[in-house]
Amino acid sequence: MFTGIIEEVGRIAGVDDLGGGKRLRIETSFAPELKPDESVAINGACMTVVRVEDRAFEVVVIEESLRKTTLGTFEPGTRVNLERAMRADGRMDGHFVQGHVDGTGVVESVVEEATDRLYRIRFAPEQAAYLVPQGSIAIDGISLTIARLDENALTVAIIPHTFTHTNVPAWVPGAGVNLEFDMIGKYIVRFLERRESLSR
Repeated sequence: MFTGIIEEVGRIAGVDDLGGGKRLRIETSFAPELKPDESVAINGACMTVVRVEDRAFEVVVIEESLRKTTLGTFEPGTRVNLERAMRADGRMDGHFVQGHVDGTGVVESVVEEATDRLYRIRFAPEQAAYLVPQGSIAIDGISLTIARLDENALTVAIIPHTFTHTNVPAWVPGAGVNLEFDMIGKYIVRFLERRESLSR
């Protein structure tokens, strides 16, 4: 479980093709504190640490994760959002984020205002039921609030601090981003769908 509060922006130091999946090596200052089997969210996708070496750790991204996320597009030098699993005795900021990416979206436009930047992100039509105005969403692992919503796109407002402490500068028009919808909302939608199916 995560909070969507990014701990650090790491860097992809290596990508190895495993004949279907990929092995990623990520450089970060907190690598020496990690150990194998720990969970780290990489751009919002929960991955298991398989190796730690000096200032880097490695994860194996299986085919299913590659299909649902943007991790397959990573190249050496790519900057990624990192968050270690939340502690039970820690302060709960952000919102409950599982690290289970539901799918990807595409940045359509960026509007720079005096104190923020507005990012419009297109999502798949079947995902609309999981989104509500002023609701929570994790984009590339960042806990954000939906500022505007229409049939096929949402807009979030990014404050300067978030812009400078995450990978948001890479969110240019056409860029892909990982989306995780609010956990409670997903359960409600599933419950209503199931109830409707049983009543037929």
